[in-house]
Amino acid sequence: MEGNLISKYNVAGPRYTSYPTVPYWDETSFNDKEWKRSLQKSFQESNHSEGISIYIHLPFCESLCTFCGCNKRITKNHSVEVPYLESVLKEWGMYCNLFDEIPIIKELHLGGGTPTFFSAENLKLLLSGIFKKSLKAEDAELSFEGHPNNTSFEHLSLFSSFGFTRVSYGVQDYNEQVQKAIHRVQPFENVKRVTEEARTNGFTSVGHDIIFGLPFQTKEHIIHTIERTKELMPDRIAFYSYAHVPWIKGNGQRGFKDEDLPSADGKREQYETGKKMLLEAGYVEIGMDHFALPSDSLFEALENKRIHRNFMGYTASKTKTMIGLGVSAISDSWYGFAQNVKNVEEYQNLVENNILPIYRGHILNEEDLIIRKHILNLMCKLQTSWYTGNQFFKALPQTLFSLKEMQKDGLLEIDTNFLKVTEKGRPFVRNVCMAFDMRLQRQKPENQLFSMTI
Repeated sequence: MEGNLISKYNVAGPRYTSYPTVPYWDETSFNDKEWKRSLQKSFQESNHSEGISIYIHLPFCESLCTFCGCNKRITKNHSVEVPYLESVLKEWGMYCNLFDEIPIIKELHLGGGTPTFFSAENLKLLLSGIFKKSLKAEDAELSFEGHPNNTSFEHLSLFSSFGFTRVSYGVQDYNEQVQKAIHRVQPFENVKRVTEEARTNGFTSVGHDIIFGLPFQTKEHIIHTIERTKELMPDRIAFYSYAHVPWIKGNGQRGFKDEDLPSADGKREQYETGKKMLLEAGYVEIGMDHFALPSDSLFEALENKRIHRNFMGYTASKTKTMIGLGVSAISDSWYGFAQNVKNVEEYQNLVENNILPIYRGHILNEEDLIIRKHILNLMCKLQTSWYTGNQFFKALPQTLFSLKEMQKDGLLEIDTNFLKVTEKGRPFVRNVCMAFDMRLQRQKPENQLFSMTI
């Protein structure tokens, strides 16, 4: 890839797991009443036709991985498990009380933190409590994030008994120097064990997360990691860029200096090298930084144009309603977003007092809804048209003007009613989305809010 394109377009930008992005939520007009109304509307419209999604945030980790920007609580005290899960189930009960019929779960994902910090016995209590108040769709997709060092056969057997078929393991990199730098030391043998044990327990989609652009990481490290990954051939691979956001409170990235990180050109070379190896191994590139084997449901969703993107990343189907449970979790009613408080004790206290533990959110206006569709189209299909139903994008002239340079550079093709990101432009899809992001365009941030796009 031409170095001048990287230097030209390597700017801070969102990953677009939502629109508007969280820093641009209009919190002044958001309130608990409006949020509940938007959720009830979404639920009534889609529960029987689509079902709903649930994301459960399990924040506890025994040690701090210094690359991670997620909300977590570091502790070795496992007595926190049951009280926290009791709060999650009570929060779920409060949401169920808002609905006039039983929720039908289409997707359920456990993230963190480290979900496998929790014992299989306690996770059984959690899942039993969730399904006690809901039905499971026939084609439900249930998944969790597993740590290769502490995911046990018992964990996998338990999840399998509830119908889980997907697991994603955080591999990051197999080089020992890089692992020590990010405080995530896990030998290949551990990843091999949990990958094979997942398949033994009937999991049909095993994913590995690999990161490029990590501190002290080189192209040779990427080659080594992909070669080892090919020995196991996971069904999905998230091959994504390290997001350097040291200003976020609570992460361990402040200890890294700029010179510890690969240059923008070096980082892009890592990605292009890994991508080439994955494609040669039979994987198909999906959306941004994701790959899947043709046998995986994510590839099938891509072929059938059902692929969707939300706070859980790329998913094989869309649900209009997504409920986030647990500390810092984000819910999405399609018409609005709501985020839970980030402190564990505050979260538990609010739930104990029968108060939804929300501290901020956003209700989408008409323009937001139109732009959201365009950005989803670009992130999932790498293309969009100017008309979404009967809704016209009024800011189109401004957007087209700002895309002229990218069109000139061969990153996209534009005709009278259509935009398509080219293969050359695929690495810059976040930049293309930024041209549609009217909230970002109208209010440029004074300080850096997002990681770099390249």
